Amino acid sequence: MEPTLLQSEAEVEMLIDSINYMWILVATFLIFFMHAGFAMLEAGQVRSKNVANQLTKNLLTWSVGVTVFFLIGVGVEGVVAGDGFVPAFQGDAAGWLDWLYGAVFAMTAATIVSGAVAGRAKLRAYVSYTFLLAAVIYPVVTGLTWAGEHLAYGDVLFHDFAGGMIVHGMGGIAGLTAAWVLGPRMDRYNSDGSANVIPGHSLTFAVLGTLILAFGWYGFNVGTSAIIGEGAFLGDQLGRVALTTTAAMACGAMGAGLVAWLKTGKVDTLYVANGLLAGLAAITAIPDTTAWWGAFVVGGLAGVQLPLVFEFVEQYLKIDDVCAVFPVHGSAGVLGTLLFPFVAAPGVVDSIANAFVAQVIGVVVIAAWTIVATGVIWYAFKATGQARVSPEHERDGLDVSEHGVDTYPEFGQPDVATDGGSDEVIRADGGERLDESRSSSELRSDGGEPNDGEIKMVTAIVRPDRLGAIKQSLAEAGAPSLTVTNVSGRGSQPAKKGQWRGEEYTVDLHQKVKIECVVADIPAGEVVDAIREGAETGEPGDGKIFVMPVESATQIRTGKTGRDAV
Repeated sequence: MEPTLLQSEAEVEMLIDSINYMWILVATFLIFFMHAGFAMLEAGQVRSKNVANQLTKNLLTWSVGVTVFFLIGVGVEGVVAGDGFVPAFQGDAAGWLDWLYGAVFAMTAATIVSGAVAGRAKLRAYVSYTFLLAAVIYPVVTGLTWAGEHLAYGDVLFHDFAGGMIVHGMGGIAGLTAAWVLGPRMDRYNSDGSANVIPGHSLTFAVLGTLILAFGWYGFNVGTSAIIGEGAFLGDQLGRVALTTTAAMACGAMGAGLVAWLKTGKVDTLYVANGLLAGLAAITAIPDTTAWWGAFVVGGLAGVQLPLVFEFVEQYLKIDDVCAVFPVHGSAGVLGTLLFPFVAAPGVVDSIANAFVAQVIGVVVIAAWTIVATGVIWYAFKATGQARVSPEHERDGLDVSEHGVDTYPEFGQPDVATDGGSDEVIRADGGERLDESRSSSELRSDGGEPNDGEIKMVTAIVRPDRLGAIKQSLAEAGAPSLTVTNVSGRGSQPAKKGQWRGEEYTVDLHQKVKIECVVADIPAGEVVDAIREGAETGEPGDGKIFVMPVESATQIRTGKTGRDAV
């Protein structure tokens, strides 16, 4: 059977459109997957008490944002572009593919803001801002640029291929503005203005999130290129975009790592990760026009500027940008956009001066609109007391105060054993449980009573990882009842040095657990020996044990007092 050949021009165009839209959907799905990267990256850079809040914000950014962009945002974009208010729901089903493709770009800009205001913004304020960003702020930017092409210098249009300034620059500037209005986290700055380092809870999350973002970024840049156009394969453009995206990504990581090493003598892991993303943000406006060597320049400069801009924001502007969204997305996006005429491949730019002026106009207009709109909204939230959680809630963490959850319940939740162990107690003789009805009439060999008839409180401060061994040792000694509390403190254990984004900090309060065991018929000395046996490692920081008299005790359920209560 002979293959059927396409005969009409309409059939050829239909095939081209079908392949292009399939490609657009694949790119759309890649960009959507970037939200998993944002969630991990941001969650890793906040404290453990704020992880669930950060994850919730990422979920609601997408959920609220795409809905609003469908109902309102696309229409506002049309008004600014000059096409009138035509919301996406009034279009046909085929047009909804374009809406979805635009929506994933819009939600990327929105979720960038969440990293800047982490740890102190009210959820309702952030969600309200996301609503307004998806409905008005972002659509105005795209109406002026991609949809309307209003930003130009003479006949030279502002150039932003995949959103280096329109998405990432705008999102980074919006995040910096919101963080400035909101103010820094508690304890971020001392009374003399010096900055305190507040490390995030998981470097692993941050790096894995970075790699997921980098994977999805190919949807951003390469996905913006069409597979087929005018009946021809666009291999030249696809190849250039793929190369420049990859090269800028790599050079961004190396550039940031190099500056961190020159500043501190160490290659900071988080700066390398953030630098990789900065390289991507910088090239996103121009991957289709940049010479191969230009990608190295753009990515390298984006990485180099990252530690310097972050230090400027932190030390001089005193803005608490928790996830460094401005140096990663904002300033990097601006840098790459402005470098367009200087790193372009031969024949792309007719006049470097005219092209540069057009780029400056685009950057200034987008930045000004973003700063004003974002500032007005967050100032309104602040004036009505809706921008920031209370100091008590910030101390407790937004996971509990905003969501009523504990992201890591096995670490410190009152009703969960801190070692994750079972409530079964092992007997020294191999039986399943101790006989907890030990008689208080057991006599000592000298004829006296244990603890000379008194009640004793044995308190031990020990390493958390030794808790399981101590529990077993106490059970074998016949003292299974105990209270465990997570604490921190310092003693003979030497302080440790830590580093977060190239800044060194001292850890002199070490994580410990406090074990309290009240005994009457069991000699306190035996309890001390049991704790010491389970806790000892031979290294400084094993802890201390204290024995104190207890004046009285009362059992709540029975009303028994004294030794009978214990």
